Amino acid sequence: MRPPHVGLYVCGPTVYSDAHLGNVRTFLTFDILFRWLKHIGYTVRYVRNITDVGHLVDDVDHGEDKIAKRARLEQLEPMEIVQKYTNGFHDVMRLFNILPPSIEPTATGHLIEQIEMVKRILATGLAYEVNGSVYFDVLKYSSTNKYGELSGRKTEDLIANTRDTEGQEEKRSPLDFAIWKKADATHLMKWPSPWGEGFPGWHLECSAMSTKYLGLTFDIHGGGMDLKFPHHECEIAQSVAADGHVPVRYWMHGNMLTVNGRKMAKSEGNGFTPEELVTGNHKLLEQGYSPMTVRFFMLQSHYAGTLDFSNAAMQASEKGLARLMAAMDTLGNLKPTGTGSAEVIALEQRCYAAMNDDVNTPVMIAELFEGVRLINSVHDGKLSMDAEGIERLRELFNTMVLEVLGLKNEDESKNDDGVLDGLVKEFIRMRAEAKAKKDFATSDRIRDQLKVHGIELMDTKEGTTWERV
Repeated sequence: MRPPHVGLYVCGPTVYSDAHLGNVRTFLTFDILFRWLKHIGYTVRYVRNITDVGHLVDDVDHGEDKIAKRARLEQLEPMEIVQKYTNGFHDVMRLFNILPPSIEPTATGHLIEQIEMVKRILATGLAYEVNGSVYFDVLKYSSTNKYGELSGRKTEDLIANTRDTEGQEEKRSPLDFAIWKKADATHLMKWPSPWGEGFPGWHLECSAMSTKYLGLTFDIHGGGMDLKFPHHECEIAQSVAADGHVPVRYWMHGNMLTVNGRKMAKSEGNGFTPEELVTGNHKLLEQGYSPMTVRFFMLQSHYAGTLDFSNAAMQASEKGLARLMAAMDTLGNLKPTGTGSAEVIALEQRCYAAMNDDVNTPVMIAELFEGVRLINSVHDGKLSMDAEGIERLRELFNTMVLEVLGLKNEDESKNDDGVLDGLVKEFIRMRAEAKAKKDFATSDRIRDQLKVHGIELMDTKEGTTWERV
């Protein structure tokens, strides 16, 4: 009998800026879901796209292409920007032990599919062409479909809350959105189409790629909470208009990060990158935190809830992770002390129940710490446990901590030269990037922090090398 299949699509990064902690939390959420579904026996096709067609500023239908803007600022070609930030995104994912997806399609690699989807929507009369641009007719669609159902919004309320902005004169309604946009002479990223040279609308790429690889209707679609409206709402409308199918059975949305109770944002001065969090090079950070500490911290909050960052919370996570890993070391050497394994069986059932209840990692972690109590009680002679119970406990911890939560014992990694070499090279890359940006404070902080942990960097004409000290 073939295992059941799950189609999972997650909106991937827009590659015109460095990955931020919001990215890390979002993709960590779906990393855990991917790991869990595979563990309980599903065959998962996990698709996570790369947005390498430039968005317009503020994701509206006018303004400057964001990738082109970044290319101009860094004096690079647009696709150099795409490659640079795609590589950086992958580096960050590896740093936090986030698994790669089954398929990682790019928007530029699926222009034919997007153009064909625009044609199908036009054929239904739910889109219209104006001066080389094609817009989706939201009000016409809403006359027979429920636009706004996912986000709980009504079209009349949306219209009442809109204001006149530049670029609206082509639209029949301010709610309409571009599914193909005409490019002017200065626009760098543009492609031929039946309507003239242009580029696809932001919402279109996910509709085209998700249905190409997962079918007209698939199981799970996710992303950050900020994508629920308008991005995911527009995806639903496009797919229904083009193919006559509601595309997704279940939606999952990760919530935002806050810092000391305030929304994390550059404008607030409290937005920091993963590199800054690891090195500690930010005014709000009392120290640097290891990648596994960051991962463990994020998993202690349910993905649908707001996660509030503070130094106190991070330091508590650091201690909690150390306690968990110490218990696993103890468990590895634990000997049977008598009879009984009922408590382990009950613990195992509670862990599985937590993960099956909307991927409730904080509850599962709380149960694991109940397991830590059992481990220490057996070790101290306060509780008896037979060989079967100890083996089940080892299997449970190896499965839940290492396989499902994706945590690694960083102390053990320090003793593994292969793993250590990979981690140090990642910091060398971060340092080189900081130096290229003339951010010498970050460059020096990376070098100094590595030295504190026994790693000395040596800059030569051939590049940077390292050795233990």
